[in-house]
Amino acid sequence: MAINIRQAQQQDLQTLARFEQELIRAERPMDPTIKPDPVTYYDLEELISNEEVHFLVAEKDGKIIACGYARPKPARPYLDHSDYAYLGFMYTDPEYRGKGVNKLIMEHLAHWAHKNGLDEMRLTVYTENYPAIRAYEKVGFQKHLIEMRYRR
Repeated sequence: MAINIRQAQQQDLQTLARFEQELIRAERPMDPTIKPDPVTYYDLEELISNEEVHFLVAEKDGKIIACGYARPKPARPYLDHSDYAYLGFMYTDPEYRGKGVNKLIMEHLAHWAHKNGLDEMRLTVYTENYPAIRAYEKVGFQKHLIEMRYRR
């Protein structure tokens, strides 16, 4: 399966907006605090145009099948690194899951992060999102923190 990884571009916005809504639909059952539709997670135009963000898409036969981005974020002052690469909008079309596409994007993001002096990468994932957790663990991520919440 020949996969092309490239920078996201403005002409990708329609597909990326659809991916975002599919991601929200998948995550809504895991988070009762997500607002009712219409809702968005990302400013896609800003992510694409921001020179500090490395926003990638995977294509097969000219069709976008996955995406993800990395951006530098400051680490907490007590950690042994000053900045890290935060990964977000990691999404793969269901038809292509389990075929190594996410791994390919993450390898490209890791290369970019290392090239930019960011040797720590982090992301957030819902604890009930077992397929995503397995995918991240396959590329070397480890569970690190659990965010707790309380709501009256």
